Amino acid sequence: MGLSESIARDGFFTTTKNEVIKWGQKNALWPMPLGISCCAIEMMAMGASRFDVSRFGSEVMRMTPRQADILLVAGTVTYKMAWVVRKIYDQMPEPKWVIAMGVCASSGGMFRSYSVVQGIDQFLPVDVYVSGCPPRPEAVIKAIMTIQEKIGDSSYQPPLVNFGKDVSPMAHQKFFPSKLNSVDNLSSMTK
Repeated sequence: MGLSESIARDGFFTTTKNEVIKWGQKNALWPMPLGISCCAIEMMAMGASRFDVSRFGSEVMRMTPRQADILLVAGTVTYKMAWVVRKIYDQMPEPKWVIAMGVCASSGGMFRSYSVVQGIDQFLPVDVYVSGCPPRPEAVIKAIMTIQEKIGDSSYQPPLVNFGKDVSPMAHQKFFPSKLNSVDNLSSMTK
C-alpha cells in the first residue's frame, strides 16, 4: 500500500514541534509535594480515588525535585524553612510551576509573626494561588487545570534550553523592631 492510499483512507494531521512538547507537558504534570503543615492532608486526599488527580496526569507525586514539574507548597513557611523551599525550587528543571496552597503559603495566614514568611511570593515566583484554610482537594485540582491552561495558551513557548537563569531573589529575614527586644533602631544593633 502506498503513502497516498494510506492518507486517502486514514487521513492525516499536521502540527509543530512546540505543540507536541506543550501537549506532553500539559498532560503529564508531576507535582513535588511540599506538605509543611495541615494543608498536606488535603493535598494527600487529592491523590485518592475520590478526587482522582490521575485524570490530569498528575498522580505521580515525585519526592525528588529533579523529576518534578510543579512545586506544590502546602502550609506555613517560616524564614528558616524558606531557604529549603528555595533550594528545592532551584533544583527543579525548567519549565517549572509553583502552586501556593492555602492561606498560610499565600499570605502567612493567621501567623503574623517575625518567623513566618508573609507569602511565598517574596522568594518564589508563584503561578497559582489556592485559597482556603485548608483548601479542598477540588481547588488544588483546579489549580493544576489552570497551569494546564497556561501551558496550552498560544503565547506560551516551551523553553528548549535552560541557561540557569535566576527568576527571583533568595528569602532573607528582615529586622523586626519591637519594644521587647530593647533595640530602638537598626544602627544601634550594628554598633
